[in-house]
Amino acid sequence: MKELSRRGFLQTAAVAAAAGALKPSTSLGHSEPTGRAQGPLAIASANGLPATQKAIDLMRQGADTLDAAIAGVNIVEEDPNDHSVGYGGLPNEDGVVELDSCVMHGPSAGAGAVAALRNIKTPSRVARTVMQRTDHVLLVGEGALRFARAHGFEETQLLTDEARRIWLKWKESHSDRDDWITPTDATGPNQRSQRLSDFTYTYGTINCCTRNTDGDLSGVTTTSGLRYKIPGRVGDSPIIGAGLFVDNEIGAAGSTGRGEAVIKICGAHTVVEAMRAGMSPQQACLHALKRIADQTKDQRLLRKDGRPNFDVKFYAVSKDGRYGAAAIWSGAKFAINTGDKSRHEDCAFLFERA
Repeated sequence: MKELSRRGFLQTAAVAAAAGALKPSTSLGHSEPTGRAQGPLAIASANGLPATQKAIDLMRQGADTLDAAIAGVNIVEEDPNDHSVGYGGLPNEDGVVELDSCVMHGPSAGAGAVAALRNIKTPSRVARTVMQRTDHVLLVGEGALRFARAHGFEETQLLTDEARRIWLKWKESHSDRDDWITPTDATGPNQRSQRLSDFTYTYGTINCCTRNTDGDLSGVTTTSGLRYKIPGRVGDSPIIGAGLFVDNEIGAAGSTGRGEAVIKICGAHTVVEAMRAGMSPQQACLHALKRIADQTKDQRLLRKDGRPNFDVKFYAVSKDGRYGAAAIWSGAKFAINTGDKSRHEDCAFLFERA
């Protein structure tokens, strides 16, 4: 037998130790067994029922996994009644809609993203064009808009009358319910912490990850971001490794919820790496959420019991067709299609919502 070198032994031991550190734990949260699909699969956030159906229909026709995922989320991006994504999304504090999106294509390991993009309904398509037509991964702000114009994307006013009405109501009464904080706010709990609660202050996104019968994976995350945000704010949705990560040999994962918390733990990448170490998709999602809960130290972001006063959800699919999703708080659902009809399933969770 070939002798194992000292370097090889240390590398093997390091991998084993990493896998041991990520060993699935029954104490991570409340969950049911992870689901599994033999054929094509599309998983998304709860607002993704039409997206998952569209993605499955296209993959059945032979479409690429990324093209299928983007076509799926385009339905939501172009829906004026969804105030969390694309056209009709709620604006920043100045009344301007700024959109974020990123895409990853598993077979080619390609990635593209845009952030703070204005005037374009479908930022996911622009993100794919960044992936295909530049040597970059992320374009932002005015540069992203100029790039979209150069490639023929049509500009439109993204702020609908309904979204404007909602924004004006906030503008007329927002007072301390914005994202500016005082030195006092930054050092301890205060009344503003209740405003940050996911139960009263919402944000929205759609993530959709796809797998075809060959096991190829792709994903897309797209959003109008935190409503009434400070102009230029970028959350996790356009950040590769935070709001989305795809490794075609392992799995794909994405997130919705408080983007700042996801960025701090490289959330989607953390989920995929946990799957690499042997966790199921659902266990990996719970693992990343527990890390967020453990890393939340700011008193403004904690309830009296020390638990986060916001929510984050992760969605994941493995190369072999297993899937799962989890949230910090109970009561969340996700959209899934395993080749038939799109449906909602319950997310696993860390903490029971009172």
